[in-house]
Order: sequence, then structure tokens, then C-alpha cells
Amino acid sequence: MFPSMKTNTDPQRRDLDTRILAWMQEASEPKNWIPNEARFEELSLACFRFQFKHCESYANYCRKIPKTPDSIQSWKEIPSVPTEAFKTLTLTSFPSENAVHVFRTSGSTAAKRGELHLDTLELYEASLLPTFARHLFPDIDPKKCNAFFLAADAQEAPDSSLSHMFSTAAARLHFAKSQFFLRQGKLEIAALISELETSISQRTPVALLGTAFSFVHCLDALRERKLRLQLPPGSRILETGGFKGRSREYPAAELYALLSTHFGVDSSHIVNQYGMTELGSQFYDSNLLAPEQPRRKLGPPWTRVLCIDSETDREVPDGEIGILRIFDLANTGSLIALQTADIGRKIADGFEVLGRQTGAETRGCSIAADALLLENARERR
Repeated sequence: MFPSMKTNTDPQRRDLDTRILAWMQEASEPKNWIPNEARFEELSLACFRFQFKHCESYANYCRKIPKTPDSIQSWKEIPSVPTEAFKTLTLTSFPSENAVHVFRTSGSTAAKRGELHLDTLELYEASLLPTFARHLFPDIDPKKCNAFFLAADAQEAPDSSLSHMFSTAAARLHFAKSQFFLRQGKLEIAALISELETSISQRTPVALLGTAFSFVHCLDALRERKLRLQLPPGSRILETGGFKGRSREYPAAELYALLSTHFGVDSSHIVNQYGMTELGSQFYDSNLLAPEQPRRKLGPPWTRVLCIDSETDREVPDGEIGILRIFDLANTGSLIALQTADIGRKIADGFEVLGRQTGAETRGCSIAADALLLENARERR
């Protein structure tokens, strides 16, 4: 059993968490990593009923649409909440005094940051571990790899969901060696290079993990030193995006070419992770797990992704572009249906992320956010 930080006293919530955790624990066996539509349908509708009952601002919004537990038949009809709403509202399905942890979106101290309040980290960790291992290490035992993180650990950045994810993986996957190289906002490049060179001399595969922007800094340092490395066979790179609000940005193809050149890791072994603070689960490129198939984002069986037309609020056909809407059963304590600010398209059993919303594409998301905030304001009067 995964460790729980607080026992929830609501019997309906305990039942939901128990059933979803059981699914996540089963998924540690590859043979059980299969989509189960009936199971997802039942659990997602049960989550909607619970969250409608216990999150007042969400319930007010759902009545306004109107879509309530009595009026919908499918998980696809569950009302989604724009991620922008987490910057203004505390969207939880538990009493606020039960919160034990808060994850915050990145941003300057002057900007309002989105917040995910949690009364337990149990589902978050239970979801991330098998998903992380399956998509980043399908072909090698993590115990045979060194894991080096271009990020702060959870102790230094307790409100970062990415740091928590990396720290949880480092603690629970038993890498040959693991180390974090971002301290007090500074990338410890000399120490990183030393560890990489030691791994090369010992022929130990390396998993190098960080945000795209941290890799840009690392590449700058390698170029200044006129240094190119050839990491051992089996090495891989995980980059998590993270350019938003930054002054420099590379297209993915250009970044991957530079990473291949300076670390000796082929682009086939560079994986992008797609996630966000407001979600309990993450999605990963498919290239290590299914190298012969088109690259796409894949997630765990307890998630679903739709591409939505911003004007009609309806699902677009596979292959057509729409706004990404994510359903995540790891979010029992908040809301399971989230409208992202990203556009993409479905590809087979996964999806492709094409960028952020611009112009007219934001209209549907903005209208939904405004409606949610308006209903909440009316309720407070």
C-alpha cells in the first residue's frame, strides 16, 4: 500500500480512493496496463457525483450549464474546469482545513499562481510511479541507471509538483545513483559534468531529467567549455517543457538535435513529458515504449483526453485540432475534468500537443472560466 498522509473520514471518498488506488497498483504489472472503459466510466461518474456534492463553486457552475449528475450519461459529459480557474478559486472536494500540501504553478511572485490543494499525496504518487517507469524505462531496469535531475528537489521546492515527482521517483525507483543539480536557483554545472564523466568511465547508463529551459542553460555551459559528451548506451533524456514566460525558446526538433550532439543521446531516446500542476497524472512520449509507432503522448489507464472544438464545445474527429480536455481519476480531492490552455489532436491511442491557445481559440475556455467565477461570486453574496 502506498503511504497516506492523512486518513479521509468521508466514506464515499474513502471508497473512491480505495478503488482507484487498486487500479493504480494493478498497473504496476504491464499485463494490467490496459484501457478499461467500463471501469473508467463507473469511477469517473462516481467522482463527478462526489465532487458535485462537496465542491460548492463547481456545483454552482454545473447547475448553470446545466450538467448535473442526474442529467449526464457519460464521462465525456462531465463539465470541465479551465486550469485558469485554479488561480482564483480553491477548488477542493474536501474541507480546507484538511489540506496537507499545496502545489503551485510556476510564475513570478507578482503574478497570481494556480494552486492545487491536496489532503493526501497517496493517489498522486501511486499514479506517477508506474507511469514514469513504464514510459521512461520500458527497456532497462532503473536500478542499472544513474538519474541526474536538472531541478531542485522537493525539500528545496516543496510547492513544485515537478520537484515532488522527481524526488518521489528518486526515492522509490532505487536508481544506481540519483542526484539533484539545481540549488538555490543555480545549476551546478561543474558537479553535473563530473558525475556524467564518471558515469561514462564506469559505463553506467544515465537518465538526465529536467525542464527544457534547464537544458538550455546546460547546453550553454557545455558550449562555453567546448565540451561534448558521449553518454553510455542505454542513456536517455526526459525534458518537461517549461519555456513559458522565458526569454529563450527552441523548437523541439532544434533542442533535441542539440541534446543529441552534446550528450550523445539519439533523439529516439529523448522523451517529452506533458503534465501540469492541476493534474495528478502525467503523459509521456511513446518513443521508448513503442519505437516503431508514431510518436504521441500516452497516459495511464485512469486518464482520458478529448480534443474539443472551442465554438461548439464538442469533440472533434480524430486527427483534427482542438483544445485538450483531460479527465484524471487521480484528482479525487479536487476536480477530475480539466480544460487546458493547449491545443492538439488525437493520434491512435494517444495525442499530440501543438501549442498554446491564441486568439479565438481561447474563447471557449474564457467563457467557461468567467461563468465559473461569476457563479461563485453570486453564491458569496
